[in-house]
Amino acid sequence: MNQTPKTQNQPLEFEHSLAELEQVVRQLEAGDLPLDEALTLFERGVGLARLCRQRLDGAERRIEILLKGTGAEPTPVPFETMAEDAGSESDNQ
Repeated sequence: MNQTPKTQNQPLEFEHSLAELEQVVRQLEAGDLPLDEALTLFERGVGLARLCRQRLDGAERRIEILLKGTGAEPTPVPFETMAEDAGSESDNQ
């Protein structure tokens, strides 16, 4: 059986979740749903938003480790710090 590792499926799952969240938002913004249906959609949207946030947080942690990994053991660096460093490098040019 040829299975794809879960890490390779995550981007597709994220993209699918994000697209579904956008659709939920559009439906709620239209404002023409019965209250019960709107509440159900809102609950689904909150769940999708949490799932997307978790995936983004995980990706951010992986990026921090990959960008800092200069020694044998990678050391996480806060993402904000790396963005500030990149900004100061472009200021010096």
